[in-house]
Amino acid sequence: MMNPKLEEKLARIKSGHYQPADFIIADAKDADMAFGIAAPGPIPSDPTGMKFKSRTEYLAAMKTMAQSGLIDILLCSASSLELLHDDKLFSNTDTTPAVRLNDTTDIWSARGSSYRQTPSQPFHSVDLGAIDPVCKLGLYSVTFSNDVDADLNTLHHYREYRKRARDTGMRHFLEVFNPAFDIKLNGADTGDYINDMILKTLAGITRQDAPLFLKMQFNGHRCMTDLAAYDPANLVIGILGGAAGTTRDTFELAHQAEMAGARIALFGRKINQAESPLELVRLLRQVIEKTLSCEQAVSLYHEHLTEAGVTPLRDIKSDMQITDPVLMA
Repeated sequence: MMNPKLEEKLARIKSGHYQPADFIIADAKDADMAFGIAAPGPIPSDPTGMKFKSRTEYLAAMKTMAQSGLIDILLCSASSLELLHDDKLFSNTDTTPAVRLNDTTDIWSARGSSYRQTPSQPFHSVDLGAIDPVCKLGLYSVTFSNDVDADLNTLHHYREYRKRARDTGMRHFLEVFNPAFDIKLNGADTGDYINDMILKTLAGITRQDAPLFLKMQFNGHRCMTDLAAYDPANLVIGILGGAAGTTRDTFELAHQAEMAGARIALFGRKINQAESPLELVRLLRQVIEKTLSCEQAVSLYHEHLTEAGVTPLRDIKSDMQITDPVLMA
């Protein structure tokens, strides 16, 4: 069920014939596996920031983005994907559906919870047999904590998942989170640790079971360049978006990561919490294809908001700022 357009892009990337037009963009709308009621995002007009959109609005945003032709992959929860499949959404678009296959404890973000303060424990809500009729691509996530018991358990569950996926023909991409707390690396860079754990994990996996690509945090130009140069014919790097940040942050993250060797952006809150998600992604493609600078894209984005009568979340001066320390570096 992977769209031929996505297959062709991945083939060109792996063959060494990548062009910026081949860059893959995924809209990650699987936040209901982590945040609960807050998943669809805050209502912009609510000054408290404590009122959130409904699931109906969340599903409508997924449909709009998938039908726009601007994205390659729509990632969502199994329950959302089933509803979208019932509506025959993916029969009429070039967008490939993908499902979040596991929901480890470090993404459990219920209000008041403290799960992210301890090493990730493996867990999956999704039944591969149940999702098989509607989807053949999924995200499997791991988080390494420099804790031998926790990391062994994580790798054991990932191995067992690959055996089950082989039986159903489910293909996957691998998300590798940075740990959310200090894991005591004795002065080593977190990005170097993550790179080494990724390569250690993939070294023991044969082609049949290997992930199609990675989804990971941008840990700076040097770390991403190191990883991208290691095995470009087999290892395709995608970046996750993290917090919403400014519009400049969104464009800079994609631009800097692409320059360092990333070939995929899988953005959730950066798209979902934008005032105009479609315009944001349209300009994002132009930034990646180097027809616009990041600054020009922010200016054009605000011009669009003005013309559309949409009140921006920030004035253009504030929205032009880079706030992510990794991007500043």
